[in-house]
Amino acid sequence: MELSDIRGNDAVVGALRGMVDSGRIPHALLLHENDGGGAFPIALAFLQYLYGPSGHRVAKLIHPDVHFVFPVAGKDKPVSEQFIRPFREMALANPLFREGDLYAALGFEGKQGLISVNESKSLLDKLSLSGVEGGYRSVVLYLPEKMNQQAANTLLKMVEEPPEKTLFLLITHEPEKVLATIFSRCLFLRVMPPSVEDEMALGRHLDGDSQAYMDLFSDLMGALLEKDLLTALETGEAIANLENREKQKSFCKFASECLRWIFLVQQGLGRLARVPEEWSDAIASYASRCRKTFPRGAARHVDRAVMLLERNVNQRVLFTDLVNRLFMIV
Repeated sequence: MELSDIRGNDAVVGALRGMVDSGRIPHALLLHENDGGGAFPIALAFLQYLYGPSGHRVAKLIHPDVHFVFPVAGKDKPVSEQFIRPFREMALANPLFREGDLYAALGFEGKQGLISVNESKSLLDKLSLSGVEGGYRSVVLYLPEKMNQQAANTLLKMVEEPPEKTLFLLITHEPEKVLATIFSRCLFLRVMPPSVEDEMALGRHLDGDSQAYMDLFSDLMGALLEKDLLTALETGEAIANLENREKQKSFCKFASECLRWIFLVQQGLGRLARVPEEWSDAIASYASRCRKTFPRGAARHVDRAVMLLERNVNQRVLFTDLVNRLFMIV
């Protein structure tokens, strides 16, 4: 996919194209997306445009001067390069991959991915060498918020004062968790979620997990709106029974997106919501029945649940508490 094929992010595409055309390319860009929101194909399209004749190898994720860094898990703190083959297969098959898709492809389901200091040191070693083709050396770093403090500090010097023709493309879901000193060195660009048509063009549309999450969300909203606390708590128990914490986090992120749709529909901005057609009637119904203060308040509680999941709080206690909080404000 080239920059001209990207839809729905005209401002971002225009800015990226202008950087290359003018020769004024920042040394570090921070692309903020929703989970699975399209920043990865935009980053690849930008690099294709930057590398010109050799851009076709960027599209295949095999350009020797483009390095990919992403959270991994395992003993002895492995690095991304050890998993580059399944990463490449996953990203080529599904450019709109989510964090959970990454962990599933690499065999890390149920584990917390991390970018360790070993990764930062390995990357610095690679960047200390001249580019294979004499042009830009680029790093696509997926989820910089997953860097531990030592890893971030090790990489900071390179981001602050990179060698000539070195480019960092960071893709984040939670920019507030990116080390402030790294965030401040990056040009920030907000990537808006792709439309349903874009998702279908890129090969992802309403996967099995999405439909399962929508079923859970519908059960929860139905019970909350009917003031049926018992059924709402039973749904909370079902969420807690999802097979691992990553699935539970994915559900929470999906629920946050649904709440954003409800908020936009309530504000008369349904066209901006880009709700999948299969779910538009349900979202419209929830928007008409709940208070206008509910989506924002609920989103804060859901975000809190994600934070507590990352701190290994007991899932049943967590989701029981979440349901109670939502019941009070619906």
